[in-house]
Amino acid sequence: MKLWNELEALKIAREKAALCIVVQTKGSTPRKVGAKMIVKADASILGSIGGGNLEKKVIENALQQIKKKEAKLFRHDLLQQHNMCCGGTVEIYIEPIKAMNKLYLFGAGHTANALARVARNLDFDIFVIDDRAEYINSFELAGVNKMNMAYNDVLETLPFDENTYILIMTYEHAYDREILAYCINKPHAYIGMIGSERKVQLTKKMFIEGKISSNEELEKVDMPMGIDINAEGPEEIAISIMAKLIQVKNG
Repeated sequence: MKLWNELEALKIAREKAALCIVVQTKGSTPRKVGAKMIVKADASILGSIGGGNLEKKVIENALQQIKKKEAKLFRHDLLQQHNMCCGGTVEIYIEPIKAMNKLYLFGAGHTANALARVARNLDFDIFVIDDRAEYINSFELAGVNKMNMAYNDVLETLPFDENTYILIMTYEHAYDREILAYCINKPHAYIGMIGSERKVQLTKKMFIEGKISSNEELEKVDMPMGIDINAEGPEEIAISIMAKLIQVKNG
């Protein structure tokens, strides 16, 4: 149980690491099926899969897979490969630990509320941001980070990386465009803005004429946001947006 708690802590902290699990053994081996070890990016470990030259090699393999961001099964002949007298064979599955995805919801309206209810069950660390205290206070969902701040003030405090999902849906088109202008060139997995087709075309025109971003960069923004399923009402719109995020996350 302690190792699983460590895993969750690493995900939340977004530390790079890999989980190594003994999945098959034959003959005499130092540990049996189910033994686990976490290898961090600095080569430190939690747990053990047997020690000695085997463990040294597994740490090397884990660091390699962390860089590749790929899971892989490794087979070890303890006598031939590692000069270990126990002489059996071990198969070890190594899987990099995926950092928890950050979801920035700019705007705390009805659709954002519906989105947060769905997203909290899908491995997202949710941040709801709005300058209206009454709307932020209406979010009573456990596990949602609420930020009652002016949009201009909050943007520079937020970290962005390849696991960041940005959803722009404030109550003012001007705010939406300011947030988009700030975020469009930040690292992210997804960025989208809610709105009508007219709003989207006007935004593109303003950004290109103002030299805020290129047409190529704008084409990477999901706007209008979500998958077109003829959604009506906050709940259905939230599902259409969430479906798009899942598509990106699992793609």
